[in-house]
Amino acid sequence: MSIERIQTKARMSRITKHNGTIYLCGQVCKDANQGMTEQTMSMLDKVDRLLIEAGSDRNHILSATIYIKDMQSFAEMNAVWDTWVPEGYAPARACVEAKMARAELLVEISVIAAEII
Repeated sequence: MSIERIQTKARMSRITKHNGTIYLCGQVCKDANQGMTEQTMSMLDKVDRLLIEAGSDRNHILSATIYIKDMQSFAEMNAVWDTWVPEGYAPARACVEAKMARAELLVEISVIAAEII
């Protein structure tokens, strides 16, 4: 049972693969000066790119945990999420309110996906 780590630095790997399962580290937006809609779109674009690099795609997401700074933005984040997730492929998902690593961050996601065989 080998473990493959991709884009590894001292603190973490952006992608870890084990036994056909792909784990992505937490993803945030590219520009934290934007609002919830833009931050969510940017964050999910990063997820798309990492999944492709790892040999998967959004149709193969098993689980997603979304961390949101303020639940008052829940509907705005979900509006983006609902258009991003392919119909019939919604993963198991949790969404929790959390204190973010930087004050300007509004949303972060952690994803587990299956590798495309």
